[in-house]
Order: sequence, then C-alpha cells, then structure tokens
Amino acid sequence: MLYNIIMSLNIDTSAVKRIKDLRGQKQQNQLLLRITVEGGGCAGFQYKLELTETHNDKDIIFDDTIVTDDISLPFIEGATVKFKDDLSGQEFVIDNPNAQSGCGCGTSFAI
Repeated sequence: MLYNIIMSLNIDTSAVKRIKDLRGQKQQNQLLLRITVEGGGCAGFQYKLELTETHNDKDIIFDDTIVTDDISLPFIEGATVKFKDDLSGQEFVIDNPNAQSGCGCGTSFAI
C-alpha cells in the first residue's frame, strides 16, 4: 500500500548509528526503533519507545531505522530523534517542536 506522506521526522546521525550498532550486537538486521505516542503521563501524552523487527502496512519507516504508526505521526511531525550518550546515561531522545510543555522525566508532553 502506498501513502502520500507529507509529514516528516528528522533522524539524527547519532540515532542511526546507535540502531545500526544494536543490530550488530543483537544480530537482528531488521531491528527498528518504534516510536508510539499514547495518551497519559504527567503532561497528557507520552512517548513509548521499543526495539522491534516487526511492522505492518499502516506503519511509516524513516531512514530504515525508525518506525511509527499513522496515528502517532501527527504528534511527532517535524521532531528530531537523537541518541544521547553522556554522564547521565544513554537514551534515545525526541526533540519535538509541537510540544508546548513537558515533564521532568522527558517522556511526557502536552500539545
């Protein structure tokens, strides 16, 4: 099935590199980072991030590394996905220009 996708998601090279590294470590060549937006959390919406090798017809794949669904995509339109590795730890982070506010944990936001 073809979709005319006019929405975008920016994938930083740090995220691409980390996913490719994880593919090698786990010996899973099709590994993707799935980003889903769900209701809940401190601020109204929350990101759910998971590594997966599966996707369906309604999923949208970006740069052969990130997958999301057609319902979550409008909430993360124009966001940038990065991988942060510093003294506080390692994690994927989403810099979302649509978020009007967020909570201290960084996984919950309001639009």
